[in-house]
Amino acid sequence: MKNPILMSLTATLFVATLAATDLAQAQSRIYRCGNEYTNTVQSGQKGCKPLEGGNVTVVQRSRPDAVRVASASQVSESTRRESDAAQRARDVDARQILEAELRKAEARQAELQAEYNNGEPEKMGPEFRNHQKYLDRVAELKASIERNESDLAGIRRELGRLPESK
Repeated sequence: MKNPILMSLTATLFVATLAATDLAQAQSRIYRCGNEYTNTVQSGQKGCKPLEGGNVTVVQRSRPDAVRVASASQVSESTRRESDAAQRARDVDARQILEAELRKAEARQAELQAEYNNGEPEKMGPEFRNHQKYLDRVAELKASIERNESDLAGIRRELGRLPESK
């Protein structure tokens, strides 16, 4: 009787050899002829070059059905007027929202400036004993003012992009 470990090793080597043989057969030479990939080159084909390197996978995509597109002449004038009116209404709403946001941001900026007091805000309770807390609050106030200024600039920029309301 043969050694079972030797038989197992022999069977494993046999399966690995079969897998390598299949892989070698599947990876035959691939040629590119223009936009076409093929395994064989016909005698009449010119400009075919063998590809080196990895595997090539080509996925054919189906042609989409022709989509009917309405031309500008088919769109009625009343539909155009309705869409223009709706767009104007959206623009007016956007302007009102941005103006409200601008007023809130300006009020917040005034509050922050008053509290900041040109870099010398009044000390609060524990800040009398701990100067670092005071310095941290001053730095936070300054950062808040800068952030709010950036927000104000952004809102003004957005308002400038909108068409004037009539």
